[in-house]
Amino acid sequence: MCGITGGWWSAPPLHLERNLQSSLHTLRLRGPNDSDCHYIDTGAGRLALGHTRLSIIDLSDLARQPMASPCGRYRLIFNGEIYNYRELRRELTALGMRFNSRSDTEVLLAAWAHWQAEDCLQRLEGMFAFVVYDCLRRTLSVARDGFGIKPFYYSQRKDRLLFASEMAALLALQHGEAPRANWQRCYDYLAHGDYDNSQDTFIEDVQTLRPGHWFEFNIETPGEIVQRPWWQPDTRQHSQLNFDDAVQAVREEFLRSVELHLRSDVPLGATLSGGVDSSAIVCAIRHLRPDLPLHTFSYIATDHPRSEERWIDRINQHTGAIGHKVAAGAGDLARDLETLIALQGEPFMSTSVYAQFRVYQLAREHGVTVTLEGQGADELLAGYSGFPGERLLSLLEQGRLFDAQRFAYQWSRWPSRRYRQAWQYLAAAALPDTLFHLARRYSGRAPAPPWLNAGILREANVSLRYARSIRQPEARGRRVMESMGHSLQQRFLPGYLREGDRNSMQFSVESRLPFLTLPMARLLLSLPEDYLISHQGETKHVFRAAMRGIIPDDVLDRRDKIGFETPEFDWLSGMAGTVRGWLAHGEQIPFLNHAEILRQFDAMMAG
Repeated sequence: MCGITGGWWSAPPLHLERNLQSSLHTLRLRGPNDSDCHYIDTGAGRLALGHTRLSIIDLSDLARQPMASPCGRYRLIFNGEIYNYRELRRELTALGMRFNSRSDTEVLLAAWAHWQAEDCLQRLEGMFAFVVYDCLRRTLSVARDGFGIKPFYYSQRKDRLLFASEMAALLALQHGEAPRANWQRCYDYLAHGDYDNSQDTFIEDVQTLRPGHWFEFNIETPGEIVQRPWWQPDTRQHSQLNFDDAVQAVREEFLRSVELHLRSDVPLGATLSGGVDSSAIVCAIRHLRPDLPLHTFSYIATDHPRSEERWIDRINQHTGAIGHKVAAGAGDLARDLETLIALQGEPFMSTSVYAQFRVYQLAREHGVTVTLEGQGADELLAGYSGFPGERLLSLLEQGRLFDAQRFAYQWSRWPSRRYRQAWQYLAAAALPDTLFHLARRYSGRAPAPPWLNAGILREANVSLRYARSIRQPEARGRRVMESMGHSLQQRFLPGYLREGDRNSMQFSVESRLPFLTLPMARLLLSLPEDYLISHQGETKHVFRAAMRGIIPDDVLDRRDKIGFETPEFDWLSGMAGTVRGWLAHGEQIPFLNHAEILRQFDAMMAG
């Protein structure tokens, strides 16, 4: 795990080296073990490649970056891990290539040199964002993993291209230029809770490379960057496996993925929330490595009526893991909130981010550099609610009216679900746009709530509209899979991944996600929908069956999982005076109705 930064300038700025060092300094926690930069005169300007290293695979200097290919044609900076690097190395060795290190970085560079672009990317199992400079063709190739686990920001003008792993590092390259807020992104977040779901960021002229995309930039003839997809979720039903065979296939693929994610030259552990996903990883590690010293790290909501502590204890006892727990209160949040906001770089949705922050801090305090965790399972296994509206729509599109009615009834028998609610979800999924937006307004989700100054936003050409996912005709009868594919690369998961990346990197911890691999996604998305959410409304149906004998039955069968839920209202009400003081500065922001914000905040604190 590392940090990357750099850029190309047709006319290098006066303080290029100083700005790059400043950018590298902002990435020091992403890579505390080493840093270096290369400057290259391209004949059409100057190129800078900077790297900070968190040593995980091959701790020697042979794995340093930036890395040059033996022929001198390619230069690489790389953030992430290629988990199947040993298999790729054997394949490349058989083709006559030689390696000087044991690192996945050298394997990635050789794979790119041999297979190039999309042929190379399709072979990679890992999380990554990297830049390759081709000295012969004078091109920069930039790629990001299929799910966007590792970040990549860039800013382009006609005479330059800047890039970095974090927003702050990129802005350091623009020293002396004041960043401007992107009002459209601000509105989307404040009014609709949308963030990290488009190419645009909260800062004008700064973009993010979308998950599963890459681009090539020609230094001699620089033009507008066009992001190209190299992987997108295929949600068609390809699999002909019966349920029992699918259970076996999912079990084998998950265990294979966990085995790959255990490759490390530094101490590793696992985060544990007590639910199926994190429990599956901890239990799979113990299944695969019976003698491995296993440490788990958990957040505990002390005195919260829905604390997960007993389930965490259950898994630690079952696996013989050494459990480490952290609790937090309103005072802790007040102390750390400004740090949390600064390290995230862009807004986030809830205080559950703080629970995650404290878990990574706990791991670092106990000397663990790599953690495995269950992020992404909900988006691949139909989550805890099971996309009920989309499942009902799939059944109705197949002409199965009786099955739809029966599913709604069975689904509603689970905790926190209601029969009427299932049909409301269907309406949200199936209504045409005009009726959908009318329904949102009727339910209190007006596009311009009174605490926003709609007039100023419209004058700035901000679209005051919820960006609804478009139903594709080819996904008829597969609406759950369509929505899961959308969640993987557009809405929901990208935001969670950004939050996890920044939190883990704050403590120089590499967070690994065994659910999020292309083989796992291809397998799960190819299955019938009722393998993921059963006729009885059980979500993660095929995965629960696959984990029988590995996870205790009482954990697999529980129906009340809540994840990293924090006592958010208690925390915020406990620091209401502090928060209100922050909100008092809102009068400086033109599109906010300052008086209405304070009025509504006071009303919420009053219950």
